[in-house]
Amino acid sequence: MTLPLLIYRSLRQHALSTMITAGSIALACGLLMCVWMVKTQSQAAFTQTTTGFDAVLGARGSKLQLVLNAIFHLEASPGNVAAADVEAIRRHPMIKTAIPIAVGDNLRGFRLVGTVPELFTNVEYAPGKKFALEPGGKFFSADAKQAVAGSFAAQRLELKVGEVFRPFHGLAFDPKAEHADDFTVTGILAPTNTPADRVVWIPLRGLQMMSGHDAKTATDVSAVLLQLRAPTAGFMLDMMYNKQGNRLTLAFPVGAIIAELFNKISWFDQVLALVAYLVALVAAGSVLASIYNSMNARRRDLAILRALGARRRTIFGAVLAEAACIGALGAAAGFVVYFGLFAVVANVIRTQTGVVLDLGAGHPVLWICPLAMTGLCALGGVVPALKAYRTPVAETLAPVS
Repeated sequence: MTLPLLIYRSLRQHALSTMITAGSIALACGLLMCVWMVKTQSQAAFTQTTTGFDAVLGARGSKLQLVLNAIFHLEASPGNVAAADVEAIRRHPMIKTAIPIAVGDNLRGFRLVGTVPELFTNVEYAPGKKFALEPGGKFFSADAKQAVAGSFAAQRLELKVGEVFRPFHGLAFDPKAEHADDFTVTGILAPTNTPADRVVWIPLRGLQMMSGHDAKTATDVSAVLLQLRAPTAGFMLDMMYNKQGNRLTLAFPVGAIIAELFNKISWFDQVLALVAYLVALVAAGSVLASIYNSMNARRRDLAILRALGARRRTIFGAVLAEAACIGALGAAAGFVVYFGLFAVVANVIRTQTGVVLDLGAGHPVLWICPLAMTGLCALGGVVPALKAYRTPVAETLAPVS
């Protein structure tokens, strides 16, 4: 019990420096784990979030903008798709399902999306999962001024079945831009953990014919969500619309387009990781400095231990173990930092996109990072351990004249 007791007393004697050093280690460890987990989870979640569709057809423009607008409800629409084009793609033999959507209005900051009831009754937003309603609700009728609210939007807007509201023009909330049309909430969607949760859905005709909208474009839509009969259909339609045509854009495949976005912003993850690595190195240096600076005060104690029979390698191991203990304490506290940071980031991502990250998800980095930090701190203890190893017993215990 001599070695553990020696380590415990040393840590307690230098409690303040131990806490400060362990805190910096916790920050580095928590930041590294958070950066890695948010990166891997968000990339997987965004590339897999297609709400059940293989492609999006929209006005000529950026494929990424089209996907962000139609699937994630983040961007403005690049333009309109004429009713004739919607009918043509709907009747195309390669198309299994074609769901038109229209955007351009909001309810106190939450986007209104006009669509057809078939989105909820015929489409699986994930394999084996269809949209469902909270008890007491029903889906809207195609020709009625009704609405179905996503779970997150309903929670934030405090919407309930039977409540009546008036939309506001534009994607940004402006109290002065209220429409004169009244819509009644007929249902609240059960949570899907997709961008659909952040939307208030209304009938397509209800949005197209809303007061204040241009009658000339009353039959146009913002985009058409497509399910294909076979993957090869996507490449053939890509050739028809993107290569040979010049009016419309086909975004296919949806997951690959989002993956390109993450590739473009990968430098941001690398910067955060670099900051975390630098913090980790500083933390290891703090362990080295903290223990090394305490060596002069502990020289006599170490010499006494040597005089009582402690071997050099025992002293060397004690100092290394002390450094590793500081690293382990910091790594353990790093999980508190990780859970706190991850919860904040996940809440921001859910609020802005509707995509939900799993705080309880496992990953090898959650044990690799703490072990690596502990090992790095132990490495930082090598220099003070060598100094303790070389402590001369006779000179240190000799009385000062």
